[in-house]
Amino acid sequence: MEIKSPERYFFDLIPIDILLEPEEINEILSTFPAPELHFTKDTFKLDDQLAGNNITQRVLLNEFEVKLTRTDKQYLRLSFSNNHGIIPAKMWDNQGAVNKYLPILEQHSIFHIEGIVDEYNNQKSLTISQLNPVSEAIDPFSLLPYTRDDFPSLIVELFSYIKRLDQPYRTLAEQTLKHFWHDFRLAPAAKSHHHNYLGGLLKHTVGLMRFAHYISTFDKGHIEAVMTLIQVVEKAYKKELYQSYKSDNSSSRFIWRDTIDHLYAMTNGAMQYKNQLPNYHILITAILFHDLGKILEYDHAGRSDTALSFLYPTADLTSIKNRKQAGISINDLGGLMGHIPYGVLLLTRLLESYQIELDIQAIHELSHCILCHHGLPEWGSAVRRPQTLEGYLVHIVDYLDSRYENALSK
Repeated sequence: MEIKSPERYFFDLIPIDILLEPEEINEILSTFPAPELHFTKDTFKLDDQLAGNNITQRVLLNEFEVKLTRTDKQYLRLSFSNNHGIIPAKMWDNQGAVNKYLPILEQHSIFHIEGIVDEYNNQKSLTISQLNPVSEAIDPFSLLPYTRDDFPSLIVELFSYIKRLDQPYRTLAEQTLKHFWHDFRLAPAAKSHHHNYLGGLLKHTVGLMRFAHYISTFDKGHIEAVMTLIQVVEKAYKKELYQSYKSDNSSSRFIWRDTIDHLYAMTNGAMQYKNQLPNYHILITAILFHDLGKILEYDHAGRSDTALSFLYPTADLTSIKNRKQAGISINDLGGLMGHIPYGVLLLTRLLESYQIELDIQAIHELSHCILCHHGLPEWGSAVRRPQTLEGYLVHIVDYLDSRYENALSK
């Protein structure tokens, strides 16, 4: 099988070099297969439409809520999706539409909609006039956005980093992925911010590993590597500013605004450990687990309850068996916990379940990387600041990869 891997990453700075033999690649893809994509004709893409266009489409419901206008009239605010992305919409309360459609929206996932394209502040949405439920099985890849990167290439690259791990880290990583592969390969990494599509978690995890491998192998050392990455960010931000200056568009979106000072502050923290080499095995394993809890935090069509059953083997899951699955959302249970605590719980449970003997110091270092990967408490970090070199580095590469993804989709 031909593997289509990019030659470089992050503004062509980071080389991608997969040193695996063909038989190794075949074994990986046999054990960890890519999801089956049921390709359909390209569907409606909101950004390609003009304001005033009439639209008739089949879509998947993400979420809905009743809102009030400035004159206290209720209306429905809706979010749909198809394989091109999220479609924001609204429906006015004409002839009692809100009360009529609320029970239908609660029961169904797929809808045939008719409406008109609106545009306000350069943002497009739909105003819905007709909303009819459709009874059919949900094919996630025809009704949800998914990564346009090559799935097999991402999978092979993921394992190219994992196969460099010493034991027992390699066993821990491989057993983790074997247990949760169905959900890991499908899961998004976010609902709306970055990698918010099927396969997003896989792509984001591989992205962090690319950064970590680059930092760990940089010939001038890990601090110099991070400094080089920040210099690239500075150039990208200058380009954004200049393009905004030359453009008449007053609503320019800046990906790299307010990032440089933060990156230097985190690098200054990492410099406490300038005479310490990064532990590749802690870094890569922590990256695998840093967002693994998102297979529990998020819900979407096609997601299973494998992780819940594994984490809580004595729990009664009857109350969630018949839940309605639709577009990408934070599920009711996942919103109570969040992916960061889930990540530590999964790590602990996997070590116990597979009887993996790991030094107690290493267990705490891995857990710390998961807990601190958001960097700051106001951003969701479970600790005040990173307290290990690997903790700083996991946060820095997570920060860079998430914003680079937004830069690519700008």
